[in-house]
Amino acid sequence: MNALFSSPIGPVLFLDDLQDGHMSLSALFITARGESLPPIELPHGEGRLLPLADYDHATVWRARFKLPADRPTEYRWNNMAYEVAGDLTGDLRLAYVSCNGEEVGDMDREGSERNAMWERLKGEHLRRPFALMLHGGDQVYADEVTKGHDLSHEWPERIPREPSGADLEDFRQQLRARFLERYAALYAAPQFAWLAARVPSLMQWDDHDICDGWGSLRRSRTYSSVGQTLFGVARESFLIFQHAAADGDLPARFADPKGRHLGWTIHAPELRILAPDLRSERTRRQIMGPGGWAMMDGEAQRDVRGHTLLMSRVPLLGPRLSLLEVLMMLVPKMQKYEDDLRDQWQSRAHRDEWRRMLRLVIGLAQHDGHDITAVSGEIHLATRAVMDLGDGLHLNQLVASGIAHKAAPKAWARFLGALSWLGEDPLPEHPIRVERLPGQRNRYVAERNFLLIERVDGAWHARWDLESSGMTAPLPL
Repeated sequence: MNALFSSPIGPVLFLDDLQDGHMSLSALFITARGESLPPIELPHGEGRLLPLADYDHATVWRARFKLPADRPTEYRWNNMAYEVAGDLTGDLRLAYVSCNGEEVGDMDREGSERNAMWERLKGEHLRRPFALMLHGGDQVYADEVTKGHDLSHEWPERIPREPSGADLEDFRQQLRARFLERYAALYAAPQFAWLAARVPSLMQWDDHDICDGWGSLRRSRTYSSVGQTLFGVARESFLIFQHAAADGDLPARFADPKGRHLGWTIHAPELRILAPDLRSERTRRQIMGPGGWAMMDGEAQRDVRGHTLLMSRVPLLGPRLSLLEVLMMLVPKMQKYEDDLRDQWQSRAHRDEWRRMLRLVIGLAQHDGHDITAVSGEIHLATRAVMDLGDGLHLNQLVASGIAHKAAPKAWARFLGALSWLGEDPLPEHPIRVERLPGQRNRYVAERNFLLIERVDGAWHARWDLESSGMTAPLPL
């Protein structure tokens, strides 16, 4: 038996939906195959654990249950009480994290160094509990799951043209086992596990949850049988381990019950959390497809009171990266980074779609008469930007990345800061400014970090916890 499954992993708590003053929750567990688990004990009744997915040596379990959304509460499992902050009606605190890993060697990192910022986040929860934990993509770095198989050991540079059905099935089974191993290792880490058992999570995926650059790679790779097998297993794993769900059984917050795209929305008192899917329908020429845009257009017509928190995995506002794209095309050695830049809203390939999204955000703000806050990860730096939406309204872009990934080089942070001086105004009547974090000299901070978003007496503000610099002063939103 794999030592990783010698004792149960979990509970990992997920918010399925908010309805009628209650949180619909799922608790996820991973055990060795054949092991049984006691039920979740609730203030009124119990939540029965049922198998969600089977693997050769492990079973993933899920219990669905409800807790009040207007006061602190708790549940019990295996003779242990887990307190849940619960109250989403008044003052509240949200945590935002992203980039929980690294591309190479993540499974071999020393735990206390890797998870140092998770330990800091735990300390913040103990100081004042979080109601929710938002995960902005790259929760798992799956780049190495393709190594060691004949069909994919040179992925994505070379792939076989016509692999047999038997070889593809063998590849699929290897991928399932390796995704399981990576998720189980992440969820067993004590710093993460303590928080995840007490703070309901909401997760949004990005490329490393599949493979580096997924959606920005050549169609000959992503639409090949090898590429589609990889995407299929990554998607199955994403639903199981990041949403405690499966096809045909998605929580009510998802916009498309059939899962053709995996965007979702939570409507809480005086707060909307809007998370479009920027990967399922992605190609080299589009970031979102018909399903994703239908979801966003529908939300733009909805009457919403309070604040909108838009989870855009890739930052909506930033420096003029299109100039860097041109430079990379002129320097052959830099062309390997093309997919990284094509991933961005600012890419020349997505210019029209970027404008469409920004116009939609303007419509969201003007329809409801309130500012919009976009939260993003992706770049392994901390930064922020502001876009003037007119009528005294603003889009505040907050970037927190990453909680476990090593910080980007300081030289890269300085380069982006210099590039930001050139300005980038895709809608000239709505200027964009890249701004400094409170107390910071530079526009981009090269330190591991996470973000705290708080509502106190109806007013919103944000703080970054930076690994070396510490907690910033509050930024009004």
